[in-house]
Amino acid sequence: MTTLSKSIQGGEFLIRETDAQDIFIPEQFTEEQKMMAQACQDFIDTEITPNIEEIDSMKNPDLVPSIFKKAGELGLLGISVPEEFGGMGMSFNTSMLIADIIGAAGSFSTTYGAHTGIGTLPILYYGNEEQKQKYLPKLATGEWAACYCLTEPDAGSDANSGKTKATLTEDGKHYLINGQKMWISNAGFADLFIVFAKIENDKNLTAFIVEKSFGGITMNEEEKKMGIKGSSTRQVFFNDCKVPVENMLSDRENGFKIAVNILNIGRVKLGAGVLGGVRTVTSLAVKYSTERKQFGVSINSFGAVKRMLAEMATRTFVSESLCYRAGQDIEDRMDALAAEGMPDAEAKLKALEQFAIEAAIAKVHGSEVLDFVVDQGVQVYGGMGYSADAPMERAYRDARIARIYEGTNEINRMLMVGMLLKRAMKGEINLFEPAMAVSKELTSVPSFETIDTSELFASEKDVLVKLKKVFLMVGGKAAMALQDKIEDEQEIMMNLADVMIEIYAAESAILRAEKLVSIKGEEACKHQISMAQVYLSEAVEKINVAAKEAIASFTKGDEQKVMLMGLKRFTKMDLINTKELRRQIADYMIEAGKYPF
Repeated sequence: MTTLSKSIQGGEFLIRETDAQDIFIPEQFTEEQKMMAQACQDFIDTEITPNIEEIDSMKNPDLVPSIFKKAGELGLLGISVPEEFGGMGMSFNTSMLIADIIGAAGSFSTTYGAHTGIGTLPILYYGNEEQKQKYLPKLATGEWAACYCLTEPDAGSDANSGKTKATLTEDGKHYLINGQKMWISNAGFADLFIVFAKIENDKNLTAFIVEKSFGGITMNEEEKKMGIKGSSTRQVFFNDCKVPVENMLSDRENGFKIAVNILNIGRVKLGAGVLGGVRTVTSLAVKYSTERKQFGVSINSFGAVKRMLAEMATRTFVSESLCYRAGQDIEDRMDALAAEGMPDAEAKLKALEQFAIEAAIAKVHGSEVLDFVVDQGVQVYGGMGYSADAPMERAYRDARIARIYEGTNEINRMLMVGMLLKRAMKGEINLFEPAMAVSKELTSVPSFETIDTSELFASEKDVLVKLKKVFLMVGGKAAMALQDKIEDEQEIMMNLADVMIEIYAAESAILRAEKLVSIKGEEACKHQISMAQVYLSEAVEKINVAAKEAIASFTKGDEQKVMLMGLKRFTKMDLINTKELRRQIADYMIEAGKYPF
């Protein structure tokens, strides 16, 4: 059991060194968890892959609901729901694993995620005992499908500005809900709606559990979308929808808090939820590059193609590393809070809130890796990649939504930095003291101590320590110079977020490789070591660019010169032969015929 005193807090990775043995890596999943993952993969192979064209055509309105019910019969919809409510009661990281595998299911992954995440979890975490008993068994088994009605035509990222109203009837027994919601996943076949509305002139939203059978609910036709065409997406209209007062979820005006916390879960799950798709696309690219011949040889014998394949694998490996690291940190915090006597649902919510920064990082990094990988996949396929007869065209279109839903990546970037600075101001995380120490270091004589590079990853860890100083230097100075106006400087916030993301990602990959070496030995992990090293080299360059842009935007004169000198010092890394490392990674993939990590 992890104690609260020992466990790392959200955002602390920037100021605290993490031991490789303290993180979870996907290679550690138990046989039971692997069996669940295999059952999920079998479900995709049997129910999704053979029907993918028909699912996306949406010509058969009964197809997706029938596949959904089969997922329920297999227990895949109740992974996170306790056994007492008809679910499987499995751990948080197991739910991450299933989201990961289902990520290869195309449109159905959205159907699945909307139901099991934002559709079910508000009741699990915020419902009273009666509400849980009434609704969770139906949702866990797939008897009912759920959707989440938050977004409105004029309230996207600013969710709390929604205009949907809930008015108490004269007899005080019902609320009449009136308003319009849009982009509602699963709306076309949902039996239950989590609806957010404002009562009278309340400042904040209130959440309600609304059954379709209550009446007063109408919908537009299915939206015609760029991708995820097989998932139901509709506008939903509430016209005097009569909801019993006992169907208020949690307390009045607690809806906005529910929305924020449920989206934290959605974000980290989305980070994991792209992985199945990313691995599938990478494996397809490897296979095609072997079959496709040009100039009398397979195209994967060319260095340019090997570079693409190796980059696809490297970024996938890194995203896996950070997602499961974050997932286990969340789970450890849940367990520690529960062990101290906190009620189960409250412990889960507190843990997720604690790691909201890492959840946002997982969402942004994962969705951008997905975009990169599908783009490279199209490129490996060449002209065939652009054809709807080949698998890359659908993957390319489906991927684009991931950078938009659960909060756009721009919003998530600003959220992660804003949350970190707020926690620092409240004294919840000691950020400013290390930032002051780095500021003093800038004007002191540089240390010329040499690193003992005989120990594996010693030089990489030294680089990571210095990269964290980049964030402390730029973030600390920006917070001091701009104070409460920093959140208005969105470009600087996004620069700082990019530094944060790359530090967390690179460190997660290094720690995973290090832990793997401790289990399997260095020779067996040489390609994982190479991927971690290649990514770190790239992260250093990205951090340099983002930090330089931020420094240029709020400093000048001598102060700017000192900071640029500090940046040069803190982003110094010995040159490595990334070309050779990528070739070795690609050759291993080609030999395996798939993404083999």
